[in-house]
Amino acid sequence: MSALAVNPAYTALLAKFPPRIIRSEEQNEGYVQALYELEQRHDQWTSDEAELADLFTLLIEDFEDKNYQLPKATPLEVLAFLMDQHGLKQKDLTGVFGTRSVVSEVLSGKREMNKEQIRRLSERFGVSVELFF
Repeated sequence: MSALAVNPAYTALLAKFPPRIIRSEEQNEGYVQALYELEQRHDQWTSDEAELADLFTLLIEDFEDKNYQLPKATPLEVLAFLMDQHGLKQKDLTGVFGTRSVVSEVLSGKREMNKEQIRRLSERFGVSVELFF
């Protein structure tokens, strides 16, 4: 038997939810809805349904990676956004940067963040350090 042989249960799932490259927002919404329907029964999935969910996830991620890329932000823009989202002021970051003057210099662009400050920011906001590079 070929390694590419498909069992009847999986074939039936493919007939019900035929996988295709997603090329439009409408198609993406359809696949998201189909994946949502599968997810409702996640604890009862067969191995075939798990395979189909993985396939849909890959198709959706591919479409969204190509069509919904976030603009690249500078480390300072990332910090400003995180501060805004958390309702923080300059003084709230003295624990990360040491003093208000250092916070002020970083936020004004006069000083770059060092690796230790980035590590602390990452922990403080629960985000990857990669956001600050």
